Amino acid sequence: MEKKPLLAYIALAVVCIVWGTTYFAMRIGVATFPPFLFSGIRHTIAGILMLIAHKLSGRLSKLSKSDIKRQAVPGVLMVALGNGVIGWSEKYIPSGLAALIVSIMPVYVVALNYLSGADRQFPNAKIIIGLLLGSIGIVLIFKDNIQDVTNTDYLIGMLVAFGACLAWATGAIYAKHKPPKSNIITNAAVQLILGGLALLLMCPVFDDLTHLGMVSSESIWALLYLIVFGSILAYSCFVYALEKLPLGLSSIYAYFNPFIALLLGFLFLNEKMTPITILALIAALGGVYFINKGYKVPKIKTEIKKVEITDK
Repeated sequence: MEKKPLLAYIALAVVCIVWGTTYFAMRIGVATFPPFLFSGIRHTIAGILMLIAHKLSGRLSKLSKSDIKRQAVPGVLMVALGNGVIGWSEKYIPSGLAALIVSIMPVYVVALNYLSGADRQFPNAKIIIGLLLGSIGIVLIFKDNIQDVTNTDYLIGMLVAFGACLAWATGAIYAKHKPPKSNIITNAAVQLILGGLALLLMCPVFDDLTHLGMVSSESIWALLYLIVFGSILAYSCFVYALEKLPLGLSSIYAYFNPFIALLLGFLFLNEKMTPITILALIAALGGVYFINKGYKVPKIKTEIKKVEITDK
């Protein structure tokens, strides 16, 4: 295996694991911290620290106005309307359920990618089977939660989470097909800062700031964890995987994240896990397998030659 694909797969593995823990951390954080302010601080600080570190290392790319404008789209869609809004929804729905809703991401990504014309090749049979299996896993989970939708706050939290998922998928497609000239880490840092600033602008409108003095130490620790691991480490890995791997494959983290989130919620937040959840796990892992198979590049001699030329 070539060096670049191997590093991309390692980066994707980091995303699959670490982002599964972020739902648990966000749930703890927004329990006492205004959610938009919480996510805005998280992403803005993470982006600034990444830029400083990259500047000190001498690897910071020069940014033109057009580059910054181009980064604003995925920054707002993925960081603000995607991740930040998911944090808000966790005030009303369990962390495991929020992660499960996000697990529909590959369905959105593949469908939007095809319908937008960005990828005119219709998904092959293995990808379709993988998406169907993943969707079956989601349906099985919702079977356990259907009685809760009569609660207005719970229903709104679910719908908002679905909207956040759609925003993230749209931003990922844009970032994949309209990449700026700056390097990967610079891209990630700028997206985090712009998305974080958008969240801070949304904060006075959507947050209740009257109880800021009641923020717990657990919420502060959750914020620090998310800045270092959820944003700086995992988001950088995601941007790298997004650039180096096929779009559908780079989004399969959404199938792993829910079960890590479910396990942590079950162990530490008293969120339920039933036999149906186990069946959903089996279905989703089957989906991951088929999507992975469907996006593997055929080993044709002409394609190998192209890779060798590119690597040189």
